[in-house]
Amino acid sequence: MIINILLLLIGFIILVKGADFLLDGATSLAKKLSVSEIAIGLTIVAFGTSSPELVVNILSSINNHPELCFGNVLGSNIFNILIVLGISGLIYPIAVQKNTVKKEIPFVFFGSLLLLGLANNFGFSGNRLSRIDGLILLLSLFIFFYYVLGISKEKSGTNYNIIVYSNFKTSIYIILGILGLFLGGEIVVRNAVKIARALNVSEKLIALTVIALGTSLPELVTSVIAVTRKRYDLAIGNVIGSNIFNMFMVLGVTAVINPVQYNVTLNSDMLLMIAITLVFFITMFTGKKRQLDRLEAFLFILIYLAYLVFIIKRQ
Repeated sequence: MIINILLLLIGFIILVKGADFLLDGATSLAKKLSVSEIAIGLTIVAFGTSSPELVVNILSSINNHPELCFGNVLGSNIFNILIVLGISGLIYPIAVQKNTVKKEIPFVFFGSLLLLGLANNFGFSGNRLSRIDGLILLLSLFIFFYYVLGISKEKSGTNYNIIVYSNFKTSIYIILGILGLFLGGEIVVRNAVKIARALNVSEKLIALTVIALGTSLPELVTSVIAVTRKRYDLAIGNVIGSNIFNMFMVLGVTAVINPVQYNVTLNSDMLLMIAITLVFFITMFTGKKRQLDRLEAFLFILIYLAYLVFIIKRQ
């Protein structure tokens, strides 16, 4: 147990350094290509921080652990909105772009509804994600890419100094960042699961809490560092992009490799994911317009704590 705790701490350190490298490389790339930071956050950064979820799901699918597949994604998406945005918003109120409010948050909302329908076979018998469902999710991801391509040259309206590195150094930073997040996430998840199993808790609870938290640590670290540097577009883009990648790419690839059986008891978690996405959208019109303020961020954290109590009692 002591060794697992020490490895857990090492994983956290690798995660932090990986996030640091990825942010430096991504912002340098955005400046070089004159691409908006929100587009970089929605794609490169989001893909990098979602890579632990992808690996965990592929391995869980191959080893026939469907509850880990769904629990990982649902738990991660809930964690991203309530905790990643909650903690980030407590540090600094987060300004959100108009496009994000009008298009990107609704895209996450309707994508979540699509996933709910596919997982439940739209009310017909057979609750699972088939290979066709996986392809539908991947097609939705390509539609999202097409949208991001359209906004990639838009200016974010934020002014701050960005260090521009050479092409080689920019590439190395991005690669090291993604590898650091991937490796750190793997170390954290592997050892957190061992600790959790030693405490004799259910696989579904492990997926929704320990694994979801472990695979979402890259999002948390990346967004917190981005907010402390006042790069709000990267922080928001990271969370929204990561949730989209988790639903469409992670579950899409997982289902294409091996159809995943869906446990309908997870519908309550799925509905919460949809509800908090809607709540996030509503917060853009309360208080200061298009800003997640500290009070709203604090409420997000309280909702997550209540959710933890619910799923622990439910197990």
